[in-house]
Amino acid sequence: MTVYLDWAATTPLDPIVREEMLRYLGDDFGNAGSRTHRWGQLARQGVERARDRIAAVVAAGRSEVIFTSGATESNNLAILGLAADATARHVVSTAIEHHAVLEPLDELRRRGFEIALVPPERTGAVNADAVLSAVRPDTLLVSVMHANNETGVLQPIAQIAEGLRQSAAFFHVDAAQTFGRELETLKHPRIDLISASAHKINGPKGVGALIARRRHGARVPLRPLMFGGGQELGLRPGTMPVALIAGFGVAAELAASRAPSRLKRCRGFRDALVSGLAPLSPAFNGDMALAVPYIINFSLPGIDSEVAIDAWRDLVAVSNGAACTSQSYTCSHVLAAMGVPASQSDGALRFSWGADSPQPDWAALVAALEPHRLSRARGR
Repeated sequence: MTVYLDWAATTPLDPIVREEMLRYLGDDFGNAGSRTHRWGQLARQGVERARDRIAAVVAAGRSEVIFTSGATESNNLAILGLAADATARHVVSTAIEHHAVLEPLDELRRRGFEIALVPPERTGAVNADAVLSAVRPDTLLVSVMHANNETGVLQPIAQIAEGLRQSAAFFHVDAAQTFGRELETLKHPRIDLISASAHKINGPKGVGALIARRRHGARVPLRPLMFGGGQELGLRPGTMPVALIAGFGVAAELAASRAPSRLKRCRGFRDALVSGLAPLSPAFNGDMALAVPYIINFSLPGIDSEVAIDAWRDLVAVSNGAACTSQSYTCSHVLAAMGVPASQSDGALRFSWGADSPQPDWAALVAALEPHRLSRARGR
């Protein structure tokens, strides 16, 4: 049996989530914008129930949850939507962000904004003081991901949030890998904008949210990226995908309620992985003491990642980087920014898992690479 270990890319749908979705795909199929009959009213109730469930995960209010198609759209709305009418033209972010943040920042740069990208330390984390030192009086936005999607290393979000208390700059956190998992940090009231995706927490693909907290009672001054309807405070027009939203709500509630036990089981899996693959002498990319317990990035000396993935094809499904860039097989911008040499980053592998992931046959994984290790040794 091939064990699926690419949860950082997407997760399997929880059966409880599927059941909730089927209700809104079948009996309660109405348009949430139709208020004149019970089908529309039931759909609206489903949407608002999901909004409450998602808001509760980060201690936000119902009106602060804006539904999107996923974290990529949420990132774009947070960055480009905030910049549309802004007079401040300076943004601070990091060199290890997902492309869903880096590319909107590139667009702002083309529009004349000044973008400061703070490099990480060798651990894979940025220094909070370095981020805060880059903030200026004319800084519009600080955008820092919570956990890196390639290395799993957590960034110092709480420290940055505390350091921004006296700043007018808005603070955005891409929480695609941590929403519903790393709970307390995302409740910090100084985080203005949080991006999340349902399919990272056993929910459906195609739905996410941007949580936009009010500051002193005022809404974050976002402008829509699309036009044609008044849905989601006028920020996201179009008929709402009720079944997807309802599924997201259940997935968020389940994730939050089960987070402690899930994290404990994930730590056990990571311990087994480190022990089981020790004969291969993996070099870990990123400080595991700073990382979430469900993503790990490592390189195997002298073995290219594609060789390992092919040798393990019938044993595990893993990644050699972020799913969105795996088609290009280019050097990871994250590992490059960390100072990992190309000879090591070329062999980088990402394992990611969930609380219910079965353990693969670690001995079989080691044995599958033995011919390649022997071939490398003979080639010396």
